[in-house]
Amino acid sequence: MLILGIESSCDETAGAICNDGEIISNVVLSQIIHKQFGGVIPEIASREHDSQITTIIHKALEKANISLSDIEAIAVTFGAGLMGALLVGLNFAKGLSIALKIPYIGVNHLEGHLYASFISYPQMKYPYLCLLVTGGHTQIWEVQSPGKYILHSTTVDDAAGEAFDKGACILGLTYPGGPEIEKMAQNGDPEKYNFPIPKVKSNPLNFSFSGLKTALLYKIREMPNNDIEDNKCNIAASYQEAIIKSLLQRLTKVISLTGIKQISIVGGVAANKRFRKLSEKLKDDLITEIYFPTSEYCTDNAAMIAIAGYEKLKKGIYSPLSLKANPNLPLNDGAIG
Repeated sequence: MLILGIESSCDETAGAICNDGEIISNVVLSQIIHKQFGGVIPEIASREHDSQITTIIHKALEKANISLSDIEAIAVTFGAGLMGALLVGLNFAKGLSIALKIPYIGVNHLEGHLYASFISYPQMKYPYLCLLVTGGHTQIWEVQSPGKYILHSTTVDDAAGEAFDKGACILGLTYPGGPEIEKMAQNGDPEKYNFPIPKVKSNPLNFSFSGLKTALLYKIREMPNNDIEDNKCNIAASYQEAIIKSLLQRLTKVISLTGIKQISIVGGVAANKRFRKLSEKLKDDLITEIYFPTSEYCTDNAAMIAIAGYEKLKKGIYSPLSLKANPNLPLNDGAIG
C-alpha cells in the first residue's frame, strides 16, 4: 500500500511516501522565518504551511518516483499542535482524499514519534519503553503493542526541549536553542558548574525543568560579564549535562520498575550527540538495547506519521471527513487500535 504522510503540526511542513511500511521518500521544510522572533509565531506558521505544502508533497512524490494517482491512502497529523498549522495539513489531506477517492487516516503527532525508531530499526519488538523528548513534551511511555500505551513519567512544568530553548535565550544564543547549546557545549567542561537536577516529590518518576532554568538565570546574574563570556561554553556544557542526566535518571528508574530492557529514545532532543553518548553508557550498565532514530526522524517529519498511519490502515481503520483538528490531543485519543 502506497501511503502519503503529511505533517504540519508546528513549524515543519513535511511530506513522505510509505510503501507497505517502508519509507521511500521523506521531505521536510523547516520554517527559518521564526528564528528572528526567537520562537514559533502560530499565524506565520500557518501561512508558511499554506504556501509550501503543495510544493513539499510534489517533492515527496518526485523523490519516490511515483505520481499522485499512485497514492492509495493518506496519513495526516490532526493533533496535538498549533490549531492553524494542523488545519492546513488536515484540510489538504481531506481535499486529496475526496479528489482521489481514497481513504485517509488522522494520526496523533505524539504517536508518530513513538513509531519513529521503527523506520530505522524494523527489528524492534514489543514491549518497549519510549522516552519522548521534544520542545513540548517529555514523557516515558511503555509501548505494549500498537495502540496500547502506559504513561510512566511526564514533566510537571517545562519540557526538556523548552528548557534548551529558554536556556539558550538566557545565554544570548539564537533560536532554536537545542542545537546552539549543543554546539557551544562541545568546547566546554560539563563538570565545571553544578546545576541541580530537580526532583518531583509527588512522583519521583516525573520530570521538572523550570528550576534548572531558574538556576541558570541566577548563575548568569551573579557572574561578571567577562566571566560569562569566558565561560559560556562551560556554562552551556554544564546546563546540557544537567538536562541529560535528569532524563537518564528517570529512564533508569522506569527500566528498573518495569524490567523492560528495550528502549527507544525519540523527539528532537534525541538528535543531541552528548545525549546519545551518555545513553550508550546506560546501555552498557543496564544491559539494555537502546534505539535512536536517525537524525532526520528525530525532529518533526511525515515519515513517522506515514508509518503510524500504515499500522492503522492495514487494520482497516479510516477517518471520517468530519474529523476535527485537536491542538491538545492526548496520546490515547485516536491511537492505533
